[in-house]
Amino acid sequence: MPTLTLGDVQLNYRIDGRDDAPVLVLSNSLGTDLEMWSPQMPVLVERFRVVRYDTRGHGASSVTEGPYTLDQLGHDVLGLLDHLGIERTHFCGLSMGGLTGLWLAVCAPSRIGRLVLANTGARIGTADGWNSRIASIRDAGSGGLPAAVVDGVVERWFTRRHRDLAVAEVERIRRMLVDTSAIGYAANCAAIRDADLRTALTAIRLPTLVVAGAHDPSTPASLGRDIAAAVSGAEYVELDAAHLSNLEQAGAFNAALLRFLTGDAITESGRRAIGDGMRRSVLGDAHVDRSAAARTAFNGEFLDYITRTAWGETWTRPGLPRHTRSLLTIAMMVALNRPDELRLHLNAARNNGVTRDELKEVLMQAAVYCGVPAANAAFHLAAQVFAAQDSASANG
Repeated sequence: MPTLTLGDVQLNYRIDGRDDAPVLVLSNSLGTDLEMWSPQMPVLVERFRVVRYDTRGHGASSVTEGPYTLDQLGHDVLGLLDHLGIERTHFCGLSMGGLTGLWLAVCAPSRIGRLVLANTGARIGTADGWNSRIASIRDAGSGGLPAAVVDGVVERWFTRRHRDLAVAEVERIRRMLVDTSAIGYAANCAAIRDADLRTALTAIRLPTLVVAGAHDPSTPASLGRDIAAAVSGAEYVELDAAHLSNLEQAGAFNAALLRFLTGDAITESGRRAIGDGMRRSVLGDAHVDRSAAARTAFNGEFLDYITRTAWGETWTRPGLPRHTRSLLTIAMMVALNRPDELRLHLNAARNNGVTRDELKEVLMQAAVYCGVPAANAAFHLAAQVFAAQDSASANG
């Protein structure tokens, strides 16, 4: 991947998509690199020229002694845009990347078209908290981040549900953290510690989307709501996720991002790509891969239809969390006596954080409103699903 020298820093970046498409810059969170945006790339490259970069001190960008400042992080982006000959770009940043986006909106608004601020705040954490983290990193010596810091970050970044179910994805992010330079991480901690843009929010006049995670302890949803309330005309979406909402709720995140950036002008192939991501999140890769393998000339259009509509439009709507949609779907499958679909969604329910006790309550409710025979069949089917899940877990 190409690099750009800006003063004493080499900035690693990557460009995907058509040269003639509108430009979108993606900015990573503290402790990750540009690959954190992998779940977004299939739906973005169709419509945008996507520029990803590793924030200084991260990934393949160079590491210099800190502390860094938010002003430096913002000027890195402007230097990258100048180098690439880009006068104006859309911008999406998460956490530290979101702070960088806020700086750009305040200090260089003419360079930004539409602004997406995910899981961030105008002021994140406290000085004492950041100083404590910086001290713990420095005490561990040179090299990568201490295991205790990595473990604590992973616990805050994902809900327990996601840590249990998306083991490979969580491990990929853990590896990013482990590979992050302790010097670079601490230097960026200082930039976040010293950044406070709260009084500047009302001056922002850019079209802005704020995305928050309902279970985010690192940048609580209240911080996102504060930004959305202060920025005139800002849109706000709250997802059923912790800190890395672009990973934990990739389908809903992608839908909200594309709707905002395109003004709802999502193409059929884009909707299908969003739906495929959501379908995989709920039903699992194995099921979707089996479905794709069974695709024929006869059923192909139908598969595209349900991927676009059920998964790309309905399941990605922000009005209900996936947990609630899962329970509603199961209740309707009982009522309609659709055992194949019921088995599918009983099995998928745990991917949406639904517990077996909650499934039991839904089936008890169904016994009253759908009839005892329907609920009895559903209980038998659920027992088979649970037994298969337990067997799979026991066998690793």
